[in-house]
Amino acid sequence: MTTLAELEDDPHPALAALRPVGWVDALNGWVVSSREHAMQVMRDPETFTVDDPRFSTAQVVGPSMLSLDGTAHAAHRAPFEKPFGLAETRARFADVVSQTVDDLVGAIVASGSSDLRRTVAGPLSVAVVAYSLGLPPASAATVLGWYEAISDSVTGVSAGRPVTAEGAEAFALLHAHVAAGIDSPSLVAEAARAGLGVDEVVANAAVLMFGGIETTEGMITNALWHLLNHRSQLDLVLADPSLLANAVEESLRLEPAAAVVDRYATRDISLAGASIRRGDFVIVSLAGAGRDPLVFSDPDTFDVRRPNARRHLAFASGPHICLGMHLARLEALTALTRLLQLPDLRLDPESPAPHGLVFRKPSAVKVHWDT
Repeated sequence: MTTLAELEDDPHPALAALRPVGWVDALNGWVVSSREHAMQVMRDPETFTVDDPRFSTAQVVGPSMLSLDGTAHAAHRAPFEKPFGLAETRARFADVVSQTVDDLVGAIVASGSSDLRRTVAGPLSVAVVAYSLGLPPASAATVLGWYEAISDSVTGVSAGRPVTAEGAEAFALLHAHVAAGIDSPSLVAEAARAGLGVDEVVANAAVLMFGGIETTEGMITNALWHLLNHRSQLDLVLADPSLLANAVEESLRLEPAAAVVDRYATRDISLAGASIRRGDFVIVSLAGAGRDPLVFSDPDTFDVRRPNARRHLAFASGPHICLGMHLARLEALTALTRLLQLPDLRLDPESPAPHGLVFRKPSAVKVHWDT
């Protein structure tokens, strides 16, 4: 029997055993871990919807583009879509991201050791998301505190636990912070002018903010963990920096920062032989899809030269594909390029492995380098 502990610590053997679709008592739902069927579920919102009162994120932050489908989803997503297109992202954010990375790395370079999650990946993602939304200033530590309380609460709901008091309190503080930016020129102000109410603006800003933090922080920390644990692969990247972009995609394939997305069946349907009933909880395992042996040869191996690494589903697919994926990639590549310039960058033996049910990343990336 698959346990929550397995899914949090090392889900990949269980996901392989369940593939393509299997029932997990611990989640009280179906887990989809083949790429083909994951795509089918995510691209069919009429059959597999997010719009259900059980949806974990909505229980913590309220209805948003993440937890709505159809015309309501389009209305919530549209005001935020254009600023995060590929060309717009590069034009608006390249200099800001580069300067932020330089400042963060510059602050630690003389120390010779650091937890790069706390000193670079987390603060970078907070600063850039806050800048992108035009939110009032707040310290990275403050926002990360809100984020951790809210994401822990979302994870708990996914595991069948109630919304935590800490998560509710953190969201109330975030609500006040975002609402304070609605009267100033900003993306949240534009969303309000597009017709969204204050609660709707706040819920969507929270989804973008914490999705952006999670995606970027997880991308950077997981990629560092993979590269620093595979010296031969790191040497290939150091010898040929053009491989770094594909190394990031390969890391996303092996350990997507957001490991699952939730759906709910709106009708009885057979999926890969599984008899799914109307109302059933359906968990799409993005982590499982990334290791589907029908798509990826030797799927558990980290290979920076893998030709089809970008076929992962780490940013999901269909109408709910990640809005900020271009920005996340820009941040991760900029940060990793600078960090890999640290002389003899190496992982501390006590640095932990990626962990988590919904969000997977190391709790710390403790490293050393020569000064």
